[in-house]
Amino acid sequence: MMAAVLYGKENLRIETVPVPEIDPGDVLVRVKTALTCGTDVKVFRRGYHARMIVPPALFGHELAGDIVAIGDSVQGFHVGQRVVAANSAPCMKCFYCKRGNENLCEDLLFNNGAYAEFIRIPSRIVERNLYEMPAHITYQDAALVEPLACVLRGLDETGVGPGDHLAVIGLGPIGSMFVRMAKVYGARVIAIGRRQHQLDRARSLGADELLIAGEDTHDLVREARSLTGGRGVDVAIEAVGHPDAWDTAVNMLRRGGTVNFFGGCPSDSRISLDTQLLHYSEITCKASFHHTPAHIRKALDIVSRGEITARDFVNRVEPLSKLLEVMQHLMSHNGHMKTAIIP
Repeated sequence: MMAAVLYGKENLRIETVPVPEIDPGDVLVRVKTALTCGTDVKVFRRGYHARMIVPPALFGHELAGDIVAIGDSVQGFHVGQRVVAANSAPCMKCFYCKRGNENLCEDLLFNNGAYAEFIRIPSRIVERNLYEMPAHITYQDAALVEPLACVLRGLDETGVGPGDHLAVIGLGPIGSMFVRMAKVYGARVIAIGRRQHQLDRARSLGADELLIAGEDTHDLVREARSLTGGRGVDVAIEAVGHPDAWDTAVNMLRRGGTVNFFGGCPSDSRISLDTQLLHYSEITCKASFHHTPAHIRKALDIVSRGEITARDFVNRVEPLSKLLEVMQHLMSHNGHMKTAIIP
């Protein structure tokens, strides 16, 4: 089969590799759509991901497709089913799993290889995080389930509710999903981005107010506060992954507000927080990583209801042979949405 193999920093090759062999509990899926992801772009730029992928390795993790083979012990699935597979599965036995923090599992199993004609879904994911697609949704819609599950966990962990003023800093695919889902949750959304086309897209997804992020973060904070009667927002979501944006998000909050540092910064990043502000304003700082099987199921239900659709988040379709070109484009053009890769 043809597959993308990551060898290191910006070293990605489309090669002929063996079709994966499956064990008794595994299934083999013919990939119909694999979506690009900001995490994949970071991995391409850096050449690795400490927890998810160590090169040389098959690449990609947002997918939907058809089952073409099943292991002898697989139950509940059959050849020909349209399925969406999460990219991980927890052990359900460790300290964190027993406390409902499956995303922090001590033995979290990751699966990569979506940018390929076929992908092996290991038994643990088959048992805990593989789902049949509803007949009425497309492969591109279904492939949105994994990133959407991350966003849903972020919103749930942050406690967003109807009537909250919520600021989203960063309007890439993930930030845009936060805008859309925050509206579904009943919040009033202030969308903050650097480019007008991002703001226009946020408006189409339901954002109530739009702010351009310039060089002066103090002005941005003042503008956000002016939109909330001077108090500040109830919730701030940082979806950029930059220390300056983390600092800005904290300063936008009202007393008693909550920030979610959703965007992962480079590994050597540090920030300084005003301890007096945090203490006397009772600021809650949260950070969200990954997803749980419950959030994958919730995301699939939301996609099934049409509250999130590919037409809002996928703006380009390319064959697998063009993946290197797509990754180079995404790395050099911030603000683009998702590309559907068709093996």
